[in-house]
Amino acid sequence: MSARLPVFALLGAVLATAAPIQLHPENPHYFLFRGRATVLVTSAAHYGAVLNPDFEYRKYLETLAADGLNYTRIFSGSYVEAPGAFGIARNTLAPAPGRFLAPWARSGTPGYHNGGNKFDLDRWDDAYFARLKDFVAEAGRRGVVVEMTLFSSQYAEMNWANCPLNRENNVNATDAIDRRQLHTLANGNILGHQERLVRKLVRELNGFDNVLYEIQNEPWSDRTVTVDTINPYLQPPALSVYPNAVDVADADSVAWQARVASWIRAEESALPERHLIAQNYCNFRYPVTEVAPGVSIINFHYAYSEAARLNYGLGKLLAYDETGFAGREDSFYRKQAWNFLLAGGGTFNNLDYSFTVGREDGTDTEPNGPGGGSPALRRQLGVLSRFLGSLDVVKMRPDPVVVVSAPGLYTQALSLPGERYAVYATGAGPGRLELAIPAGTYASEWIDTKTGAVIKRERLAHGDGTLVLASPAFEEDVALRIVRASP
Repeated sequence: MSARLPVFALLGAVLATAAPIQLHPENPHYFLFRGRATVLVTSAAHYGAVLNPDFEYRKYLETLAADGLNYTRIFSGSYVEAPGAFGIARNTLAPAPGRFLAPWARSGTPGYHNGGNKFDLDRWDDAYFARLKDFVAEAGRRGVVVEMTLFSSQYAEMNWANCPLNRENNVNATDAIDRRQLHTLANGNILGHQERLVRKLVRELNGFDNVLYEIQNEPWSDRTVTVDTINPYLQPPALSVYPNAVDVADADSVAWQARVASWIRAEESALPERHLIAQNYCNFRYPVTEVAPGVSIINFHYAYSEAARLNYGLGKLLAYDETGFAGREDSFYRKQAWNFLLAGGGTFNNLDYSFTVGREDGTDTEPNGPGGGSPALRRQLGVLSRFLGSLDVVKMRPDPVVVVSAPGLYTQALSLPGERYAVYATGAGPGRLELAIPAGTYASEWIDTKTGAVIKRERLAHGDGTLVLASPAFEEDVALRIVRASP
């Protein structure tokens, strides 16, 4: 009897013939993945699926796929959280003592801060890379795209104390630096270890079609420049701190991020495939001023729909890459998703705290952290994903003028004028929409955003002037799809 081969080995031949996910050549605000226009929609685990060996990732990925979701983020292991970080009780990104699986092999020297031996940054851990590639392959089998986040801000000394690049945690005499220097070009001999890690990951994952790279998670957190405020009427100190401050990374961080992007491009120049690179720009919203060369995706966290509207003209894919810190109610995150994607975004990822070790099916709905996540929310996001999949979104654009009037409602809309329209409305229903649509015959459907059920259908013979539609009764939000029909 032959030994069972890992999934990544069995899929090798198939993946070698599939082009990696890319921006759609007809509209770079969306992806082209396996021959189809794609919007990435998910409510995904807190990034430790690979580096935490106690997390059963096959069950996790099966849950995402069953809910109609197609995206997940993972962290590489250059950053790992301390127990209790951010108030998360059951944190997949904080493995149990002695259980952290990093890209680097353990040495024979005891003393790693969270249990076990220190790391040897000159040697790779084969078990880590086998687990990583099997995770990506299993995700690929289910049509799930994986964002590999290479680095992350450290946020606090409690996390820096666990970082393998901290000289206290390795046998390689990395330079003693302040944690805020870690992701700058002035980090001493650590820079060489960072480059070797990036190049190794890029080589190992080059054959997979369902991978994209993010340079760094929330770089502004360790290298902060405040550029705007959400509510200018607040008084100090609330005016200029989270969650009212819009922060970007400083010049030293941006220079380092550009260097990391150059490592990815240089390594892939000698490999068969090229993968997309994402840059995490800021929280909330801001008109982007500069991205690293080679970056195709701009990631926002805790974003307003304005982040998509302000940056649509850049011709890059705009991603709502992480949401949370707003309580546990599903409705809040559902509304965020609909608003951002119908404003022109191409990715939405809710940070889902219901995925924990032992509950990889996402059913851990007891209080666990500063956000939400639940089976119900994932099903609702699946409704959104299917709604967008029913439209030829590549030909559609954000349309700020199609809704002429919607008393009591807030709206977002995509359209291909005269052919198809997608409108999302929040507020108290029923409502009345006045739409600027050319004359013609149309079919309209009002969609329940919680269940996906069509709650009202009409065939419309529209003449000159605006089209007035009365919605059915709804709670909180509703979606409208209009397509041109044969006379």
